[in-house]
Amino acid sequence: MSARIASISGAEHTTMLGLGVYRPARVVTNDEVAGPIESSDEWIRTRSGIRTRRFASEDETIISMSAAAARDAIESAEIEANQIDCVIVATSTWLLLTPAAAPQIATELGLNGVAAFDISAGCAGFCHALAVASDLVKGGTARHVLVIGVERLTDTIDPKDRSTAFLFADGAGAVVVGPSEEPGVGPTVWGSDGTQHHAIRQDKDWMQFFAEIDEKGTAAVRPYLTMEGTAVFRWAAHSLEKVCRQAIERAGLTTDDLDAMVPHQANGRIIEIMARVLKLPERCALANDIEETGNTSAASVPLAMEAMMRKGDAKPGGTALLIAFGAGLSYAAQVVTLPNFKQ
Repeated sequence: MSARIASISGAEHTTMLGLGVYRPARVVTNDEVAGPIESSDEWIRTRSGIRTRRFASEDETIISMSAAAARDAIESAEIEANQIDCVIVATSTWLLLTPAAAPQIATELGLNGVAAFDISAGCAGFCHALAVASDLVKGGTARHVLVIGVERLTDTIDPKDRSTAFLFADGAGAVVVGPSEEPGVGPTVWGSDGTQHHAIRQDKDWMQFFAEIDEKGTAAVRPYLTMEGTAVFRWAAHSLEKVCRQAIERAGLTTDDLDAMVPHQANGRIIEIMARVLKLPERCALANDIEETGNTSAASVPLAMEAMMRKGDAKPGGTALLIAFGAGLSYAAQVVTLPNFKQ
């Protein structure tokens, strides 16, 4: 008879214990980004709902922004940093292929020896990481997981590209996921559609760029993030209602049970369409952080959660639907209990 491998089990339920965010100091108006794309404040507001966004300085790095958000999340969770035993970082803008950002962020927080890894799921990255963290705690692999969504999208966009230059911005948001007496992170509905991989992408791979350097020298153009806005808009408007309804249903709830909806802050018009087709009750708050923060990809959902609660539109302990979608195209949604946050 072969040896029997021991099994482990974790918490029955999980929740987000605490939330922290970091917003870069520099506020950038539409007028500032409009010039290079030959646009205007009115065009940008009408097209996207954005009035301002934040751009990181040289000192506001993926590591420093993540650590700042994480410290506030740990404080809000009312645990000690040494109780964290896993760090998951969702980002598309850590510009090293290896090593990942997460181990350096963990060390910055004094967490040497913990599991730490990055995931890349575009703008849906935070909701993906939240799902993984919840399952790790339920499975017994970890007790407390630090989930960070962080981006410096200004490193990846062409300031003259009309499809991206006015949309994307920088920032970080973090939550601590841990055990709970009641369910605080509902079942995740997630997936991908690789037929739409071209809709949001890096416009060339690094080997192509190196070949261009050999051929053109300093005239070679570096890779940039590019987006087919119409394709993304149509896909989101057509596909996401079903995902939202499935997440609410799998949580055993209805839209009437929601206190808030926190969609990825991709575009003001997409947010409005999603709220309308779901027929949310009047009392259900709708996150609209894109107006002041722009599209921060994997950082978008935690930043929007914090803004909503800071303004008093929703409160810790409320029931909220999170839904995010982005490059891949990838998507994820779950119903959650809103966490405590650093005010």
